Amino acid sequence: MDKVRQIAGRNVPRHVAVIMDGNNRWAKRRLLPGVAGHKAGVDAVRAVIEVCAEAGVEVLTLFAFSSENWQRPAEEVGALMELFLSALRREARKLNDNGISLRIIGDRSRFHPELQAAMLDAEEMTAGSGRFVLQVAANYGGQWDILQAAQRLAREAQEGRLNPDEVTPALFQRYLATGDMPLPDLCIRTGGERRISNFLLWQLAYAELYFSDLFWPDFKHDAMRTALADFAKRQRRFGKTGDQVEIEVRAEC
Repeated sequence: MDKVRQIAGRNVPRHVAVIMDGNNRWAKRRLLPGVAGHKAGVDAVRAVIEVCAEAGVEVLTLFAFSSENWQRPAEEVGALMELFLSALRREARKLNDNGISLRIIGDRSRFHPELQAAMLDAEEMTAGSGRFVLQVAANYGGQWDILQAAQRLAREAQEGRLNPDEVTPALFQRYLATGDMPLPDLCIRTGGERRISNFLLWQLAYAELYFSDLFWPDFKHDAMRTALADFAKRQRRFGKTGDQVEIEVRAEC
């Protein structure tokens, strides 16, 4: 397992994953259309990026649109696609100027060709940044991710380029959409729900879970800092005893 780094005496997660929940409910409480909540949520995205970058987090993965979200009203889905397209065009250069590499994970085949092209353009524009990686999960589902990894492995085995007996968890992990990234150390969900909703199912096996009652548009700088502070106090055992972990920590100091 990747070790959590010590920065300024604090445990800092290398990879933070976020389920951005509560946009619709935020808007409904204000008697606004649902898309207003999604637009307001963009400010929370900026705030969380800023806090993570300042804290030394290396990867931030945001669950923007799940494979199940296509079931929402067509008007809302259309507005989300327009918001996604405009955000890509507006924010890509800013991300690049701030040393942030953008990656989009998920099945892109269902998106309009114009949106697919914008995704690729934004990724290419920010590809050389690398100081901090922002992954946006769009038309993503954890079950889809595991299935596509299994299919790729099966094809390689069928073509004689892979011995099925040599498939290990570490090898399988490399075929996932996040295969070249460290596993998430911390998963945050806003909006008061207590589930992971088909998000990074394999990758979150040992992640610390943090749930906030705040709706996503209200999850700003202080809320993100509180989540990181909570993570810093936790002892991650990965099946070991607390005493074993303490001995390992002392040995590394």
